[in-house]
Amino acid sequence: MDTIKTVFWAIVLALGIRTIAYEPFNIPSGSMKPTLLIGDYLFVSKFSYGYSTYSLPLGVNLFDGRIFESQPERGDVAVFKLPTNTSKDYIKRIVGLPGDKIQVINGILHINGEAVKREKIGEFVSRDQYGSVQRTTKYMETLPNGVKHLIAEASDNWRWNDNTPVYTVPPQHYFAMGDNRDHSQDSRWIAEVGFIPAKNLVGRAEFLFYSKDTLEPIWDLSAIRFSRLFTGIE
Repeated sequence: MDTIKTVFWAIVLALGIRTIAYEPFNIPSGSMKPTLLIGDYLFVSKFSYGYSTYSLPLGVNLFDGRIFESQPERGDVAVFKLPTNTSKDYIKRIVGLPGDKIQVINGILHINGEAVKREKIGEFVSRDQYGSVQRTTKYMETLPNGVKHLIAEASDNWRWNDNTPVYTVPPQHYFAMGDNRDHSQDSRWIAEVGFIPAKNLVGRAEFLFYSKDTLEPIWDLSAIRFSRLFTGIE
């Protein structure tokens, strides 16, 4: 009987933590390189922005809007439900707040008519799904609120998303972009992603707890990225 009680309360505790506090999340694509890599596993803080239907397991519809709501800060790496398909989770960086005007001109992010400062700091080297080496330029970008983070750019005139129209963020919505600027389907893709409703926010990415190069066999312990374990996300 004691064993059954122990198992029961362990399950309740685990569900409580996942529902109220933190939820694990893994990175399946390279849209957030160099900040997040394929094979990274992280914890998402669910209480950072308050709670909505999408913060609950299986999207249980218990209430409208958000409770205990807090607004994301510019520069937060956030997990959200894709507005066009809420069965999918996306992870991107919040760059636009309600009322902001967002535009990309020659690869450079502009917020409310001002170019966001970026500084070239080197080269980001990675491998694609076939093992081929890819090289992109790595920049340190500084958002208007002082948040600094890395981005990767293949080119400043890669395709249409390096020169966009002006996007005006509606009330109770956010604009999100991937740090891998030329290889990210994000809010610039209005028909596929678009503006992120506040209710679609799941939580803020906090820290990595595991990371492994997925191109290597699962039994290859040398493929574990030990330097990334238990590190914060900036």
